[in-house]
Amino acid sequence: MHTSNTDVQALKNPAPHFSNHENVARTMSSQEIADLVGSRHDKVKQSIERLAERGAIQLPPMGVVRNHLGQSVSVFQVSKRDSFIVVAQLSPEFTAALVDRWQELEQQVAQPRELSTLEILQLALESEKARVLLTIQVDQQATKIHSLENLFKEGMTHTQFCKGLNGVNVMQVGKYLEGRSWLYNESKSGTRHRVGSYARDKYMTEHQHEVTPHGKEPFVSYTPVLLKKGAVRLYDLYLAGELPMKKTWDGLFTHDKALRGAA
Repeated sequence: MHTSNTDVQALKNPAPHFSNHENVARTMSSQEIADLVGSRHDKVKQSIERLAERGAIQLPPMGVVRNHLGQSVSVFQVSKRDSFIVVAQLSPEFTAALVDRWQELEQQVAQPRELSTLEILQLALESEKARVLLTIQVDQQATKIHSLENLFKEGMTHTQFCKGLNGVNVMQVGKYLEGRSWLYNESKSGTRHRVGSYARDKYMTEHQHEVTPHGKEPFVSYTPVLLKKGAVRLYDLYLAGELPMKKTWDGLFTHDKALRGAA
């Protein structure tokens, strides 16, 4: 069979491949096979159709590529396995060239694209932004932990804890926690807070003690007490600006004032 000087040279239509996570060339066009074996493209397509009719291969899907003249050409996209059968049918002597071509295609797909200088700079900038953001977050977390360690003591009530939070309207915190189901008021005429089921043993607990008024029957009094997890949650709400604040608040949080004082 007549061969052209394009037998084993790199083809102009690279084989398509699957998505990036499958970094392997999957098909070769019938035009590439025609170039490889030095045959007319229409003859190669006829051979593929005949082989498919005989059941030797699956009829490949069609695709469109541009030839060396820039013209759109309809081609079969042939799988790796079937390409060997097609070449064996057309020109068995080109099997070695086909193996070489597949290796070229798979190496091309596997090799990562070189990044431009701009892309490298952009990646470096994004990396630095992420590093700075992480540093800020770590510093904020460290400041928060330090502030909590200074503010929270075992056995504190929510009122005592909130007195250490700059700007918080302590007189309104109990009502606020009622609204969040941390507390409920068991008194019909005054204020006698108890810990709600939602927050019990999660954010708060109760201390109880017996009270014996002069000339009256003794009774058990309950004092809502903040747990450490509750203190953390209250502090988060404080930093988020959700706690009731005084009208005269200067806008500084507790740790802000501590840092400003240290400066």
